[in-house]
Amino acid sequence: MSTERIEAVVEKLVADIIAESDLELVDVEYVKERDWYLRVFLDKESGIEIDDCQWVSEQIESKLDETDLIKDHYYLEVSSPGLDRPLKKERDFIRHAGDKVEIKTYEPIAGQKLFTGNLIGLADGNIQIEVDGQAMSIPQTKVALIRLYIEF
Repeated sequence: MSTERIEAVVEKLVADIIAESDLELVDVEYVKERDWYLRVFLDKESGIEIDDCQWVSEQIESKLDETDLIKDHYYLEVSSPGLDRPLKKERDFIRHAGDKVEIKTYEPIAGQKLFTGNLIGLADGNIQIEVDGQAMSIPQTKVALIRLYIEF
């Protein structure tokens, strides 16, 4: 089974598990590093706690054992996505509208590949940001990475 298919099935499993809770599924990734890792990233308005991660981890393990979905040996990690997480889903763009973001593009747009500005939102497949007082629209297909800008 492909990694994309595994991620999609796990995403559905997790969505069902957390449906009645205040938890939000941010992302699922199944990746081979030195070993296989199944990573589930969660968030909630008041912030993720270790008990949230443990509860979801136990529920996922149980469901995965029942379905025997993943044939490879893997490590399951359930955690918060962290401050530097990429914005991927429409709800990320809604939640972070007004926040400062950093966008890296695959190829130069107006002579540059890195943009920092305030996120306006996502509309018709275009990321809307304000850079130095000017509204700008960047096609989502040209974006390699968008995440919250962290100032020190």
